[in-house]
Amino acid sequence: MISTLQKWGSFVRFSHTVFALPFALAAMLVAARENRGWPGWRVFGLILVAMVCARTCAMAFNRIVDRKFDALNPRTAKRHLPAGTISLASASLLCALSGAGLMAASWFINPLCFWLSPVALTVVCFYSLTKRFTDYPHVFLGIALALAPVGAWLAVKGANVTGMEIIQMTLLAGIVTLWLIGFDIIYALQDYEFDKSHGLRSLVVAWGPQNALSAAFLAHMVMCGLLFAFGFLCHFRLAYLVGWLIILVCLVMEHWIARRRSLNWINNAFFRLNAIVGVVFLVVVAVEVVFQGGFKLR
Repeated sequence: MISTLQKWGSFVRFSHTVFALPFALAAMLVAARENRGWPGWRVFGLILVAMVCARTCAMAFNRIVDRKFDALNPRTAKRHLPAGTISLASASLLCALSGAGLMAASWFINPLCFWLSPVALTVVCFYSLTKRFTDYPHVFLGIALALAPVGAWLAVKGANVTGMEIIQMTLLAGIVTLWLIGFDIIYALQDYEFDKSHGLRSLVVAWGPQNALSAAFLAHMVMCGLLFAFGFLCHFRLAYLVGWLIILVCLVMEHWIARRRSLNWINNAFFRLNAIVGVVFLVVVAVEVVFQGGFKLR
């Protein structure tokens, strides 16, 4: 049983949920800040179910549509579908069930989330096709990931969002989009030669690795600017500022590793440092919301 769960967890890279989930939970905290960030067990549980289902559906769809390319790429040839350890029918069933799970969870959250759930599913799955026709698949993936905090915010507030909240929510979505664009460009460096020779498109293929890395660094620096603005609009203080500085250092380190180290180091830069970014953001937002700005610069 445990080995089966591990197999399916690795199939959809369940560990990578750490990227979107912290931003979704942070959005939930800010949306429920009148109650010190807690929306109640029911909404919290439904947000978690919706997040897991949406990401599982997207990753299963990605593995299905990319299975032929994965089989040709030495880096991905051992993935479950090319290796035959998971059947196409089983993967398709998982994709369908998780998509249905998202819609079911959205139904119990509120009407707005339910009616938007098919749009969310379309966006998160559509990304997997974009490397076939555009040099900017990173942007589409960023938008897909940015739906997580937007969805969590709307799960708490529904249609009862204020104008300021719409600005904050949009700003947070922009932060996540730029964050994803930056680190997905770095991740795409691993497949530069393969993508170029097999007609798959990305910014790395179109602009070359060095120019693409410069674009990734610019995206992350703009992200940091928006991150600071988000804290300002939310009236966050010392804890958030400390977290912002930690995130800035992590992003600079990520780009240093990508430029100075071999491609084997990219996975470390990609996973560990970006996981820290997400967790730090969640922690400092939780501190600010729960303690209602109690940590101040005197």
